Amino acid sequence: MKDSVAEEHLYLSFSHHHRDSIFPLHTSISLFLLSYCDCKLFKIFLVPTGENADDQFVTKNLLGNLEVHLISRCQLPVVVQSCCLPAVVVKDGKFCRAGLSVVLRHIIQKTYEADPAKKNVLELLGFKKTCLKACAEVSQWTRLCEISIPLAVEGFLTAPPEHCQTIPPDILQLERKLGEPVRVHNDDKIRRQKLQQQKAGAKAAVPVLGKEATEEGKTVEMQEHPLPSLELSIAFSKLLVQEVSDAVNREAPNIRRIKTSDLPLLERVFAEGLYFTLADIVLLPCIHQFLVSSKKQGKNLVNLPLICSWYRRVQEVPGVKKAAGKCNMELVQLPEVMSAPEEQLQDISSVPDELEKENEDNHFIGGPRPTMTKLMENGIEAKFSPHPCPSWTLDWTNLPAAVNPGEGKMSTDRALRKQQQLNNLVAAVTKLAKPGDVIVDFCSGGGHVGIVLAHMMPSCQVVLIENKELSLIRAKDRSDELGLNNIWFIQANLDYFKGTFNIGVALHACGVATDMVIEHCIKARAAFVISPCCYGFIQNTVKFKYPRSHQFKEVLTYKEHMILCRFADQTAVQLPPERRLIGKQCMGLVDLDRAWASEEHNYSVQVMSMEPESCSPKNNMFVGIPT
Repeated sequence: MKDSVAEEHLYLSFSHHHRDSIFPLHTSISLFLLSYCDCKLFKIFLVPTGENADDQFVTKNLLGNLEVHLISRCQLPVVVQSCCLPAVVVKDGKFCRAGLSVVLRHIIQKTYEADPAKKNVLELLGFKKTCLKACAEVSQWTRLCEISIPLAVEGFLTAPPEHCQTIPPDILQLERKLGEPVRVHNDDKIRRQKLQQQKAGAKAAVPVLGKEATEEGKTVEMQEHPLPSLELSIAFSKLLVQEVSDAVNREAPNIRRIKTSDLPLLERVFAEGLYFTLADIVLLPCIHQFLVSSKKQGKNLVNLPLICSWYRRVQEVPGVKKAAGKCNMELVQLPEVMSAPEEQLQDISSVPDELEKENEDNHFIGGPRPTMTKLMENGIEAKFSPHPCPSWTLDWTNLPAAVNPGEGKMSTDRALRKQQQLNNLVAAVTKLAKPGDVIVDFCSGGGHVGIVLAHMMPSCQVVLIENKELSLIRAKDRSDELGLNNIWFIQANLDYFKGTFNIGVALHACGVATDMVIEHCIKARAAFVISPCCYGFIQNTVKFKYPRSHQFKEVLTYKEHMILCRFADQTAVQLPPERRLIGKQCMGLVDLDRAWASEEHNYSVQVMSMEPESCSPKNNMFVGIPT
C-alpha cells in the first residue's frame, strides 16, 4: 500500500432516501463502488439538494462504515459549483473531475495506484481500460448505463401506482442488450472452444460461489449450471484468478478448420459480455431498487428473464454481497424466471431505438455534387466572411516555453501550424473579451488554447474542459510551470458543466462536439469562437438532429446532409486540388447550416477561413455573438 496518495474530496448529491438507497442513484452507485473497492482515499461530502433531506438518518443508517461530512451547495469549491455531481476535486481546488463515469473510473484508478495488489479492482475497467470511457452523447451504451437506467428507475420509484403498471422502456432496452451476442477481442478462440464443447455434448462444471467463497474467496463449489457453461467458466475463472483448464483450451484439428462465420455465438454473462466490469457496478444499485419495488408490488418479471438472471449472477461475484452489506443494501433472492409464451411477452424488440435505424446506413453511395446542386437551386451556397485581422500574430519568440504548443514532442512543422491556428482563435477572443470575463476552452485537449488565453489575459478566468484525463494533466503541468492563477481544469463530458461564462472557444472540436459547444454557449448567452473538425463523424444523436437549421431542413434530407459531412472531410493536402476544393465547399455548407441554426437563437454568426489556410486542412472558424 502506497502512503503518499494525496487526499481528494468527493462531493455527492443527496435529495432523499428510499428503503436502503440514497438518491439520486448516482450517489448510491458511487458509495457502492467505494465499498466494493474498500477505498478510503477520499474525504466524502454529502450535499443536500433540498430542505427536506433527512441527512442525519442517512449518515447514521445508510452509509455503513464510511465517514461522511455534510456540506451545503454554497460551501462547495467554486469550480465544483460549476459542475454536476458527483465530483472529485484536489485540495488546491483547480482540478475537478465531474460526472458519474469519470468519477467512478477515477476511484478505480486511485484505488489500484494506492494498492497494486487490488488487480480485481483495475479489471473493472475492462479490456483496454475503456469501460464507460466514451461520453454519453456519442455512446448509446454509456448513456443507457450512466443516465437512462438511473433516471428510469428513479422515475419508476416516485411515480404513483397507476403509472407503474408498465416496465420503463429503458429497462426493456437493457433486457434486449443482455440478449445480444458477445463480441470480445479473442472471441474466435472462445467460440471454437464452445463449438468443441457442444460437439462433445459435455456440460462443463461451472464454479458457483457460495457464501464463504463470496466473502473469503477460498472455496469454490463445482456444480452443473444450466446457462452457457463455457462462458460462465471463463468469466468466473477470471474472477477467481484461475486459468481455464487445458482440456477446455485445447482445440481439436477439425474445430480449428471451421470458418469463423460458422462458429456459435457467445452469450452474455455480465452486462458487457463475459467479464464483470464497472457497467455491472453501475447497474446493480439501480436494478436492485427496480426489482425490489416490482416484487413488493407483486409484478410478474416474466418479461425480464435476462435481467433477473444477471441480478442473481452478479451476487455470486466475490465482494459484491460484502459491499452491498456495507451499504445496507439487502440483495434479494429471485426465483428462476421462465419466459412467458411469446404472445404474452412485451415486444422487447419494439423498444424505440431510433438512432440505430437512422444511423445504420453510414456508408452513403454517390458524390456531393447532386446535393450541392440542389442547395444552389434553392439559393444556398457556402459563404465565407473576410477575416477581420488576417495578419495578427502572437509574439511567440518572447512567450515562455510552456505557453508554446511546440513544448513537448510536437514536430517543428506541426508546432508552427498550431501557432497559426492559435493566432486566429486568440485574435478573435481578444476582440470579444472584457476584464472579469469567464472564458471556457471546450474539448481543450492539452490546453493549447486555454493556456495561451490565461497567460495573455490575466484579468479573465479561463476554464479548460476535457474528457481525456492524461491530456488535462499535461495541461495542468504546463499551467503550474507558468504559475497561472486564473485557470481551472475540469475533466468531464460537456453535459456535466453547468457554469456561467461569457465566451466559449474550441479548437477542432470533433464531429458532434462542435454542436454541443454551440448549444452550451447559446444556453449561457455566451459568444463563441469555434474551429470544427471531423465532419465525417457527424450523425444524429439523442440531442442533435441534422440538418440543424430551418433553411437546410426544408431542402435536404438527413442522408443528403450526411453526404456533405462525409465529403467535408476530403480536404487533406495529399488529395487532388479539385477534390480539396469540393471538400472546402462542403465544409462551408455544413458550417453555414450551423451558423443559421445559431442565428435562429438571436446570434450573429460569421463563418471564415483561418489565415493562412495552410495552417490546417480543417481551417474553418466561426464567430458567434448574441444580439
